[in-house]
Amino acid sequence: MKSTNVQWATIFRALSVVLLWVWTTVPVGEAVWLSLPESGTKCVSEEIQNNVVVLGDYVVISEDHAHVPTISVKVTSPYGSNLHHEENVTHGQFAFTTQEAGNYLACFWLESHAAGRKDVSVNIDWKTGIAAKDWESVARKEKIEGVELELRKLEGAVEAIHENLIYLKSREAEMRAVSETTNARVAWFSIMSLAICIVVSALQVLYLKRFFQKKKLI
Repeated sequence: MKSTNVQWATIFRALSVVLLWVWTTVPVGEAVWLSLPESGTKCVSEEIQNNVVVLGDYVVISEDHAHVPTISVKVTSPYGSNLHHEENVTHGQFAFTTQEAGNYLACFWLESHAAGRKDVSVNIDWKTGIAAKDWESVARKEKIEGVELELRKLEGAVEAIHENLIYLKSREAEMRAVSETTNARVAWFSIMSLAICIVVSALQVLYLKRFFQKKKLI
């Protein structure tokens, strides 16, 4: 019995190390602090692939705890679709599943009646992918715990790595196609430029020859 417990403890430690490595390798979430200007907008963006769950929590932090200023928030997709929009709030959250890959933008600005405040910051807890998954609900629903739950987390992390690699591969293919197209256009432009230079030079020689012949210099 004691040997079995030792084996399970060893397996659990190994899984913990692997899971820690996976979570530090894959970018899944981050906390961001933004100091809002007196006027204007401050934004934070993240490049996310499609079909990824995104969760965000934000809260206004001010030195004046008695009168916390309100802000407006807008979250948009890479193509400008409005995913979240709130006005006159001090905290809130947004959640969505990405429909297209690209930069997702979250912008914050002070309300007009709060303009002039210099001590206003916003704390944003931005989570994507596996970090946005509610593992407690999964454990309660499927009645799993301990090593089995850690295995499920590890499985989800491996799937996230696999999807991220596929996304990076597709982006690399797109960039390679753009690079090849650009190189082909540059080559044709160089050939056309050389041809134009040759034609212009030949015309200049003919013109000068006729000019000198007309002047009876040659």
